[in-house]
Amino acid sequence: MIATNLLLAVIAGIAILLFLILRLKVNAFIALLIGSITVGLIAGLDAKEIIKTIQDGMGNTLGFVATVVGLGAMFGGILEASGGAKTIADFMISKFGLKKAPSAMVISGFLIAIPVFFDVAFIILVPMIYALQRKTGKSLLLYAIPLLAGLAITHAFIPPTPGPIAVADIIGADLGWVILVGFLAGIPTALIAGLLFGRFISKKIFVKAPKKMENKELLTLPPIGLTLLIIAFPIVLILLNTVVATGAMGITNKTILETIALIGHPFTALIIANLLAWYFFGIRRGFTKQQLFDISAKSLAPAGTVILLTGAGGVFKQVLTNTGAGELLAKALGDAGFPVLAFAFVSAAIVRIIQGSSTVAMITAAGLVSPLLVNSNLSPVELACMVIAIASGSSIFSHVNDSGFWLVGQYLGITEKQTFRSWTIMTTILAFVGIITVSVLYILV
Repeated sequence: MIATNLLLAVIAGIAILLFLILRLKVNAFIALLIGSITVGLIAGLDAKEIIKTIQDGMGNTLGFVATVVGLGAMFGGILEASGGAKTIADFMISKFGLKKAPSAMVISGFLIAIPVFFDVAFIILVPMIYALQRKTGKSLLLYAIPLLAGLAITHAFIPPTPGPIAVADIIGADLGWVILVGFLAGIPTALIAGLLFGRFISKKIFVKAPKKMENKELLTLPPIGLTLLIIAFPIVLILLNTVVATGAMGITNKTILETIALIGHPFTALIIANLLAWYFFGIRRGFTKQQLFDISAKSLAPAGTVILLTGAGGVFKQVLTNTGAGELLAKALGDAGFPVLAFAFVSAAIVRIIQGSSTVAMITAAGLVSPLLVNSNLSPVELACMVIAIASGSSIFSHVNDSGFWLVGQYLGITEKQTFRSWTIMTTILAFVGIITVSVLYILV
């Protein structure tokens, strides 16, 4: 009887969540909270327990995520405003040449989406793929698909982008390992979903660059070496801390270990990166204090939505844990012989296809998966693989209920049918290559 109630609670909670978002167009933050309360009520929690669970879930999650996402958003804001993103793309084109421009685009997207939100980075770089199409006379998709693949992969797979940060925190994965696994899974995914599919679809669909929607050019751009150095800086510090913590480097001096633990924590690493960016990209390039303040304030607006959604996802996870529904689900999956990694991918994919938002899909799936891992004794690498499995599932089959579908179609000047054949198929290939790659890594470790 108890097991039936718990299973009913989970199903009802997810059903109400999707109904509120899809049918009633309720904000996902409120919908996640209502779904969580529903699970708690049906599972038998009393009013005080439900309120306490909401507080615990929200507080435990946001203590880490709010800080990292906020710092990451400000870092991306100054990089965008200074022209740092365009610097990378220009450099790649100059080094690779027109013949290898698709490769330059996939690498540019891969690097630029680390600090800059997906849609912002795409809009910044759209004029560059327009120019490439006009120079070569080839289909715009030859350059757009690799760029979009690079952006989408990094946005989903590699911290400090908000999605993987949120999932890593909810399921308890180390960010350093998530970065490493994300890079390893992202490389073959970018090659197949970006380069190979881009070449294929560009031969099937010829698209000319639209005449409008040109962005204003900045007169001067920051130097490439400095730009890459500042973007890489926080990632290197976080990775250094992860590697040193394993004991692989053989460092035993307590002072050195404490120093690396401090500067290699995502909080400190991103604070240092922001200070460097504000000075070299801002003050040194003539930005006033007020301009820097305005850039930082503006960049926090989209971060606020992600932070609240993540907190609500933490509440959903906490309800499943406190009611015992998560433990029941884990046992049922184990008895059925269904791998948790596959469940992570499938649950994220289902939510993504049904309601559109990859962020909501990642957070909902993380909330479902996290209670299953409580007694699993997974290694840090295996937990990181779980994050990328969720990220892969949340990227699948972008279609009409996803804002990215319309953004891509509008800026590329293509029809809905062409957007399905190019962008939607690309995101689906991305998802499947990502889960296959990370499954191989999961088995090998």
